[in-house]
Amino acid sequence: MRPLPSGAPGCALNYDRGVDTGTGKPELRDGERFTAAHFRDPILGDLVELIGTKSPGDRLPGERELAERLGVSRTALRDRIGRLEALGVVERKERAGAVYTGLQPERMGEALILGLISSEIHVESLVTVRHALEREAAILATTDPVPEGLATMRGALDRMRASDDGADILAADIDFHEGLFVASNSSGLIFLSRVLRAVLRGTLRLVTLADERDMVRQVHAHILEAVEAQDPERARCAVDRHFALLDELFATQSRQRMADDQDVPGTP
Repeated sequence: MRPLPSGAPGCALNYDRGVDTGTGKPELRDGERFTAAHFRDPILGDLVELIGTKSPGDRLPGERELAERLGVSRTALRDRIGRLEALGVVERKERAGAVYTGLQPERMGEALILGLISSEIHVESLVTVRHALEREAAILATTDPVPEGLATMRGALDRMRASDDGADILAADIDFHEGLFVASNSSGLIFLSRVLRAVLRGTLRLVTLADERDMVRQVHAHILEAVEAQDPERARCAVDRHFALLDELFATQSRQRMADDQDVPGTP
């Protein structure tokens, strides 16, 4: 088997749990929460703050009552509810009115795709974002890993080792990384990872993992071993090697698809 990609040169670690190493600014602490004040639109912020007191499935107050409580016109209220409906946060039901459905990361992913299309952002840049999130998750997981996350990672790795089918390996791969984020015990990272997973799901299916099954198993085993050993530098390096392999597979298989297309009769 050929050697694993090296990832970042030297895999140097510059990590301070209390500081964002990219900006030097303090990270959000557990006591700090996003509130309505974070919205540029105060009406939308007030509506979200009110909805935040509800549980998924709860019915919102009637339109007239809600408009009076927020101190806005019914037209303005309908506009904001429509925005939340587009994000899947609110659902209008016949006779029941507006119902809070909860914020689903997958629906946020759909909204993000629309923004990416209009901004002409390439998929590769999102893979880079996912890489950064996963590196941080791995480092956090070495500090005090959540047992359920570790169990998911171990189970997924066992499934990778038990199957030679590319689809099975891919499904186990996705579950493994879900477990890593859970193990990090960072609600922000977990949420963002699920949003990006919804965006990148189709892209990952373009990669055939079966041809490199042994290497795929090995890079995931290295991540798990580093987290279990509570070694943040090893964990970061292991994640870097994983994404270096993914980049290599993307590039190689993309070139092969282009070559195959050129060989098809009638293809310009």
